[in-house]
Amino acid sequence: MNGINVIVSNKYQQLLLNLEIDVIKHITGEFTVEDLTQEFTNFYFNKMIIDITAIKNYENINIIQALSLNFDASKIILLLDDSNVVNSPKFLSQLVSMGIYNFTKDVQSIKFLIDNPNSYKDVANIQQLNGGEGRVVLNSTAYDNNRGFIGQRVIGFKNLTDGAGSTTLVYLLKQQLEREYKVKTVEINGNDFKLFKDRSLVSINSSDLNNFIQENSDAEVILVDINGEVEGLIDEVIYLVEPGLIKLNKLVSQDSGIFERLNGKKIVLNRSCLTQEDVEDFEKESGSKIFFNIPNLDDKVNNHAILNTFLQTLGFSRMDNENSNGLFSIFK
Repeated sequence: MNGINVIVSNKYQQLLLNLEIDVIKHITGEFTVEDLTQEFTNFYFNKMIIDITAIKNYENINIIQALSLNFDASKIILLLDDSNVVNSPKFLSQLVSMGIYNFTKDVQSIKFLIDNPNSYKDVANIQQLNGGEGRVVLNSTAYDNNRGFIGQRVIGFKNLTDGAGSTTLVYLLKQQLEREYKVKTVEINGNDFKLFKDRSLVSINSSDLNNFIQENSDAEVILVDINGEVEGLIDEVIYLVEPGLIKLNKLVSQDSGIFERLNGKKIVLNRSCLTQEDVEDFEKESGSKIFFNIPNLDDKVNNHAILNTFLQTLGFSRMDNENSNGLFSIFK
């Protein structure tokens, strides 16, 4: 039995609703620590599962510290989002220092943490004291302070503008990543992978994605070329924009609120000729934030310094620390 648990959710409400655990109370919205203290004073529970986006100003570590002081830290399980701040070694180290040992980016790991909570020994290396071999459940399996993310990450790539290059980019990233990681690559509802004549590339229907992930549970990274909609199975989605004037005008004319709805998501410019100044102009005019800018790449070359930098930005710290051309931007 999981015992009696409470859930505080916001961005990940739907995912947490589908979690098969015993829940006595579930509240949704954005809350201050004071709000939560008032809500759960004298309220018995086994574990408090908190979607970190439900805490106002959650990137401020002092807010999280206040949470740990007002509740039994051993009863807290934090579901992290994709924020670079929240996933930084410094932030994770501070969580451990304040006694919060149970945190993850994978909703399905929550059930494991309820029954098998981390002790300090499990997360000691996260404190950045003297390194170590310890692990903490983050995204399907673990995060290692020396190696970055370990375990499995399922990352999807989706074209926002027509022909933004998701298929070729996924292929190039697969070649880059497999130097340091065990990688599987899959195309959903498409048949373009066959053009690469690489038998390791797999094309399936969206209904088969869950089985594919389970069958490849030993893979550290699964790259997904998304065609259509895939709900709930992908940990993070990269939205690709090819910043040509005609393609951008077409995108915005079809959906004027597209960039507003993608606020906080990872938008990547692909096949881009833009300068840093251009990118900054685009961000101002579209009201969005560009996660990364990737230029036109020769798909006959299987090692690109800019892709190493991109992968490092995504948290793949085993990749070589190679410099790349400074790029970024659009929207005129």
